[in-house]
Amino acid sequence: MSRFVSAAFCVLFVASMGSTAMAAKYNVAAGKKVYDVSCSSCHKTGMMGAPKLGDKAAWASRMSQGVDKMASKSVAGFKGAKGMMPAKGGNLKLTNAEVGNAVAYMVQQSK
Repeated sequence: MSRFVSAAFCVLFVASMGSTAMAAKYNVAAGKKVYDVSCSSCHKTGMMGAPKLGDKAAWASRMSQGVDKMASKSVAGFKGAKGMMPAKGGNLKLTNAEVGNAVAYMVQQSK
């Protein structure tokens, strides 16, 4: 029993460190603003196969890649089996950091 409890605490600790690292690198509050203006049109409705904000099942496999990889794909654009993501969501005026912030926001809302 104590090994199980110890293992559970280790998993929780590692998971919390990942969230802390994400919070340190990305500005989730700023990401919400970017999401509202530039991302919600697809991620609210699922247009072009976009995973809907808050849909845990749709985001699970993506989140396993990590926020950095997801942000990189979102900046460059990506075509997958279920849809496509235009570079910077089609808003080329966004900075790479703004895209990363928006991705971090969507990940946080979809855990």
